[in-house]
Amino acid sequence: MNGKAAVLGVLDNGPAGLTEEHVRLLNQAEVVIGGRRVLERLAGTVNDAARMYDLTGRLKDVPAWVESALQAGKKTVVLATGDPLCHGIASYLKKNIGLSKLDIRPNISALQLACARAGISWHDACICSVHGKDTGEWRVGRGRDHGLYPLFSACMRYEKIIVFTSPENSPARIARMLVAEGMADDFKMTVAERLLQEDERLISGIPVSALCEWQFADLNMVILERTRTAPESVLFGLADELFHQRKPEKGLITKREVRAVSLALMQLKADSIVWDIGAGSGSVGLEAARLCPNGWIYAIEKNETDVAIAQSNQSRMGIHHYTLAHGRAPQGLETWPNPDAVFIGGSGGELDVLIRLIVSRLKNGGHLVMNFVTIENLAVAVEMLKLLGLQWQVTQLQVARSRSILHMHRMAAENPVWIVSVAKNHLPDMSA
Repeated sequence: MNGKAAVLGVLDNGPAGLTEEHVRLLNQAEVVIGGRRVLERLAGTVNDAARMYDLTGRLKDVPAWVESALQAGKKTVVLATGDPLCHGIASYLKKNIGLSKLDIRPNISALQLACARAGISWHDACICSVHGKDTGEWRVGRGRDHGLYPLFSACMRYEKIIVFTSPENSPARIARMLVAEGMADDFKMTVAERLLQEDERLISGIPVSALCEWQFADLNMVILERTRTAPESVLFGLADELFHQRKPEKGLITKREVRAVSLALMQLKADSIVWDIGAGSGSVGLEAARLCPNGWIYAIEKNETDVAIAQSNQSRMGIHHYTLAHGRAPQGLETWPNPDAVFIGGSGGELDVLIRLIVSRLKNGGHLVMNFVTIENLAVAVEMLKLLGLQWQVTQLQVARSRSILHMHRMAAENPVWIVSVAKNHLPDMSA
């Protein structure tokens, strides 16, 4: 084995799925590491004198086992299911002991087998795994701490998703997540169970909502295909008219020009966690959600009417990774994860307290952006930033839009807005 551990892809049909080279390596092995189920299936093929390690529930121990065996000059085999590099153990071992100590020998993956059974191509699919610690049933508003979140995020972005499930995150639980998020009619689900075994089963053509209470074998793959494609929309700079808004004299909304500059200053990334304080109609937070498909937006608004309006905008736009609370900040913010970016559009009279809190919670490299239309609030913000010893920048934005007047046009000015921005990398240590 040339001083390397052979990482062999094996299938659920046991010895029948092994190549001659696989069999030779197992016959020569002095140390064999694998999951309990795989070890049992290959018991008659493995060298009787080999020392066996069951990695079930002990994944963190595997790198040390491999290192120890190689240092002792032992011929070592690690057993993986299918393709060891397709959500398998090979990537974990590469990260922890290096590729130079591994000889990776792939097999057909469960993904390929499931797609072959269903006659579905996989080259254009998103591949997703929901293995990991059981975090229970999905609830609307759950974030990246939940085991189904990678799949939930993928469902918002891709037409076809192939899922490596777990006994806990089963096809039925996945179906319940889709129902809870109002996406059950957007997908059709195919489940391939017990591949290469005598009781292999392919389940398809059943509505997602009907699968919520089904019982499935622990060994399965799920394929989700969109039945209706969401219409493409503008990526950035949505028109104000696309948002429902409460209208006294003027719509209570952060206008497009100000919103665009504010979002630019927030320096958002695909996976950013964003706080929107004083959400109003939700325009800033909802547009941030479109820019952060792998992130999450947490918004709060004190006015009950505006909360309903923001919720209606969220529903119309089909945005799911957005949690809106009815309340007055900073109450409730202690339950939110630390943000990468924060937008303050309204403070409810607690501006100084909010700035101090946000500075302490903002992640390193994050950004705080605040909008003001009154001199008094601008003064409060600047004085607090000075008191905290922060570096800040103020941008004054005054926009004029064309308006018709008879057969001609004039320019009508919007209210000037001050945009205050602070970058975390300029912040002092607030943990003391």
